[in-house]
Amino acid sequence: MIDPISWSHTLPQLIIAVLFGYILGSTPFGLLLTKMAGMGDVRKIGSGNIGATNVLRTGNKKLAALTLLGDLLKGTLSVIIARECAIVFSPDHVLLISCLAGAGAFLGHIFPFWLKFRGGKGVATYLGVLLALSPPAFLTFGFIWLSSAYFSRYSSLSALIASALMPFVLFGFGRIGLAELFAILTVVLWIKHKENIKRLLDGTEGKIGGKKEVPSESTSDEASSEGSDK
Repeated sequence: MIDPISWSHTLPQLIIAVLFGYILGSTPFGLLLTKMAGMGDVRKIGSGNIGATNVLRTGNKKLAALTLLGDLLKGTLSVIIARECAIVFSPDHVLLISCLAGAGAFLGHIFPFWLKFRGGKGVATYLGVLLALSPPAFLTFGFIWLSSAYFSRYSSLSALIASALMPFVLFGFGRIGLAELFAILTVVLWIKHKENIKRLLDGTEGKIGGKKEVPSESTSDEASSEGSDK
């Protein structure tokens, strides 16, 4: 709980944390990398998504891997930097400030101001935030995703299942505050995957290894129209 007496001092710090995370999270690595590599505007390729899966459609695996790494690190670094600053300037609210910065990065990735609020679906940045706040939960997500992907062959479904379980996993680890945060992030993630969910129900979602499947952003952060545009 924030002491009402210190609210006027703390509120600006919380706002700064969210804005910092948002600005970092809204950096469109996929778009920047493809343009720097002379491969044009990735938004005019495939699904039009700026994430790693659509970058892979350019045929450049290195750029796709760098996009995935960049989108993940946006979440991780936003939390780490905010946490280190909070330790110095607001030691009583380190976790809260860290969480707000991570949430800001996640929202910045999905709704980037620079791209008219049309970004990715957030899986990689979600994972980056999770990694910084709870490495054990991050590893658990990976295990759940791999297990689900092995049996279902659906990247998007695997990401949806793993994310849906994260609040319960965090609760089990005794991280109640983080469980609440990721419950909110998971709802947003699912909403952004509504088209993938529709295709899963229709039986038209692309499978991993299928002819139309490009490694999904469930693991690469932006799935295509045939996978999970994250």
